[in-house]
Amino acid sequence: MWKIYEHKNALKELELLPIDIVKRYEKWKDIVAISGPIGLRQIKGFNDESLHGEWKGYRSSRLNIQYRIIYKIENEQFFVKVIKVTAHDYRRK
Repeated sequence: MWKIYEHKNALKELELLPIDIVKRYEKWKDIVAISGPIGLRQIKGFNDESLHGEWKGYRSSRLNIQYRIIYKIENEQFFVKVIKVTAHDYRRK
């Protein structure tokens, strides 16, 4: 079982998102909680991938064509930190 930590900024962003994106995010969390990032890679629709550049060390999963989740795996196991749920804007803030 994986633990998911949601950054306070990610929680604020979730409040402003359309309901269908929030539901897809909840499904994403269910998959991560049960099987971790490996489970995400098995589902092609999430397009889970590692990021590079100033986001090196983070990963991104697709919720739909526009929205992405940016997260980081910490301690190499059992802990996923959601940094951002964004409309495909990878700029650091």
